[in-house]
Amino acid sequence: MVKLNKIYTRTGDDGTSGLVDGSRCNKADLGADLATPGDDFAPSEMVLRVVAAQAERLEHEIDALNEHLSPLASFILPGGSEAAARLHVARSLARRAERDAVALAGTEPVNPAVLAYLNRLSDFLFVLARAVNAGQDPLWVPGANR
Repeated sequence: MVKLNKIYTRTGDDGTSGLVDGSRCNKADLGADLATPGDDFAPSEMVLRVVAAQAERLEHEIDALNEHLSPLASFILPGGSEAAARLHVARSLARRAERDAVALAGTEPVNPAVLAYLNRLSDFLFVLARAVNAGQDPLWVPGANR
């Protein structure tokens, strides 16, 4: 169990972040699972790791939401209701995190389950935004805004 008495520590003021093993890295590196150095991606009592079941859970959620949605016949523009617009913003942030994780995987060992989870998370947020819009998604019409 983690107990934080102070939220600010000032240890990150130099642009670094503390990793699970006590070492420090650039704040541009990603956290949680990615903050545990090494290439052993097995979770344990003291090591938090993303596991395949987490991406699979999102797949089940996506499938359940999709059952009630009409098939896509056009690209969807981000927007619609305020809630859907906020979900589209969250989706774009999930995609950014995925791109960062893929870039990190080019230089450091990255848990493949993290990459799958981030990919699935952005898919889930897209489908959830469609569900929130209840069939009233703003559709892309080629050339309509020229």
